[in-house]
Amino acid sequence: MEEGDLSDIYDLFAIRYGHHERTASHNFIGGDPHDGPMPLDYFVWAIVGEKRRFVFDTGFDAGMAAKRDRTMLRPVGEGLRMIGLDPDSVEDVILSHLHFDHCGNHTLFPKARYHLQDTEMAYCTGRCMCHRALRAPFEAEDVTDMVGKVFAGRVTFHDGSSEIAPNLTVHKVGGHSKGLQIVRVLTRRGWVVLGSDASHFYANFEQERPFPVLESVTDMLEGFDTMRRLASSSQHVIPGHDPEVLRRYPAALPGVNDIVRLDADPVASD
Repeated sequence: MEEGDLSDIYDLFAIRYGHHERTASHNFIGGDPHDGPMPLDYFVWAIVGEKRRFVFDTGFDAGMAAKRDRTMLRPVGEGLRMIGLDPDSVEDVILSHLHFDHCGNHTLFPKARYHLQDTEMAYCTGRCMCHRALRAPFEAEDVTDMVGKVFAGRVTFHDGSSEIAPNLTVHKVGGHSKGLQIVRVLTRRGWVVLGSDASHFYANFEQERPFPVLESVTDMLEGFDTMRRLASSSQHVIPGHDPEVLRRYPAALPGVNDIVRLDADPVASD
């Protein structure tokens, strides 16, 4: 992987805000023969540079947690403030896609410009949403809120790969949702790829076992390869919902076990 300009490197945080109990059979196409506990954690990510700060995905709020039967552990805004990032000051939000758990908290970032793939906006406002199976992960209020932001001039659309800032790029991979994008960012330990729902768990991409909620199996499998190609190594790929992330990376704050530093080297396992 090529070297970036070291004058633009970023601190990188994973901030857990929610949780959902489930078993492994729900996390792989074809289920899982062992089917033990394999819960989902819900994260947002903060990308903090000397010149600019970014939030990747915006999570859901307490109302959506109740509607979708998820556990809200900490409001997203509170988690961001704990690392010194005031949502009122955030100027750029990158959305991986518009599923309910990635694009909520509509008023939390009043000054932000939102970065989204053309394909995702077309997908969730077009004919595919006539099919219950495809629209199930979306919420109409999230989609209409994003339409409102478009009309307010607060959305920048991307088509494929784009540079958002020096050493910070987005890449459309699709798979889980038609316009899903991942983020590649240069940190002190190299190029890290924030996969969001391109791979919910390490096991999805490491074992080539796709997550069952998807728009295209082909694009999901190709997305696994894209993440590995863009990252400095497979150890630099961060899945979107795996509780293992909190065990692999060091805590960002003393006494807080669910906000971790992804720009730091992984913690050595016993």
